Amino acid sequence: MEEFPVRKYKQVKRKEVVFDLNEWAEVERRAAAANLKIGTYIKKIAVNGELTYYDMQNAASLVNAMRTINNNINQIARKANETHSIYVEDIEILKGGLSEICRMLNQFLSELLSTKR
Repeated sequence: MEEFPVRKYKQVKRKEVVFDLNEWAEVERRAAAANLKIGTYIKKIAVNGELTYYDMQNAASLVNAMRTINNNINQIARKANETHSIYVEDIEILKGGLSEICRMLNQFLSELLSTKR
């Protein structure tokens, strides 16, 4: 009878799988493209049958836009606390920044879904 390694909360089973060099090179390439360790890639493919990979390289522009609007909000909040009032122009700046972030987020999400692998 085969013994299973016992972990703290669940039993696991190990299985050795043999690949020829060309197959292994392809597994390595696909795991790298999915930005996963090879073992994680093989396990996800075996259990789920497919992987969903999203290219997150374009997220930097969205994060930068969010930082900009955050800085604007902080500056306006400081000014409002100092003067105990807020100007219409400041509100318009916030609205413009929020609209820009919404536009960028929509664009980012549509690109993200179109690059799904």
